[in-house]
Amino acid sequence: MKVENCDVGFIGLGVMGKSMAERLRAAGAKMHVFTRTKKSAEEILSKGAVWYDDPASLAPNCKIIFTIVGYPQDVEETYFGEKGLLKTAKPGTIFADMTTSSPILAKKIYDEAKKKECFSVDAPVSGGDIGAKNGTLSIMAGGDEKAFKELEPFFACMGKTWALQGGAGAGQHTKMANQIAVAANLFGTVEAVCYAEAAGLDPQKMLLAIGGGAAGSWQILNNGPKMLQKDFAPGFYIKHFLKDLNITLNVAKELKLHIPVLELAQNFFNKMNEEGYAEKGTQAIYEYYKTI
Repeated sequence: MKVENCDVGFIGLGVMGKSMAERLRAAGAKMHVFTRTKKSAEEILSKGAVWYDDPASLAPNCKIIFTIVGYPQDVEETYFGEKGLLKTAKPGTIFADMTTSSPILAKKIYDEAKKKECFSVDAPVSGGDIGAKNGTLSIMAGGDEKAFKELEPFFACMGKTWALQGGAGAGQHTKMANQIAVAANLFGTVEAVCYAEAAGLDPQKMLLAIGGGAAGSWQILNNGPKMLQKDFAPGFYIKHFLKDLNITLNVAKELKLHIPVLELAQNFFNKMNEEGYAEKGTQAIYEYYKTI
């Protein structure tokens, strides 16, 4: 399916969704949008996107619908609520939920969509606001191969890499693995910075040095400099990262898997969330480290 002139629905125009939708619009898609706060949609509406008051009124006008909302309960409401997508979607509609959510919920959406002769792919992303703006997200998908192939030209507008990991829920499981690695890298980055400062090093030079070696990571290259600049604006909210950690640990328990490092990260971010850091970016872990 071609992006140009395709009727595309997009629900969720937050920090990342806004940029992702804009990239689809710039590639020629006819955008149909809904988000909880209409003000967030003003920019894309000024460029020709069509506004709808709820997901149900949007659904019958679109061939493909992307969703990226906050929490699993928001995903539930978007798809299964009284004014949800599955109430009105036409047969053949392809859904791609890009929210980081539960693998079980991804399977539920897939099964219910199938009953409506629709298709569903769980396709959570990694790369933060920078990746969303630059079209360099990593997209992790689960679901039907046929639907995935139809979505590939659209993924190419938003991402640098995308791959089908398996059946429904496999994209979410892959994102869980991603968040486990992100948590470890984030803690490694902030502790390396704090160590460099305590040792009298120039932390900026330290990041450049280790970023090109075995310690190199997205966190070192992107969030490390933000820590030093005291730029704690959210590219990825602490409250949303905590949500991801909670989902991952719940799934790990179901798998009877013990992940001690992630449990430490969850406890740490839970304290940050309780102490007023919820609306800051994950790099604000540096600011919190200075208080303990």
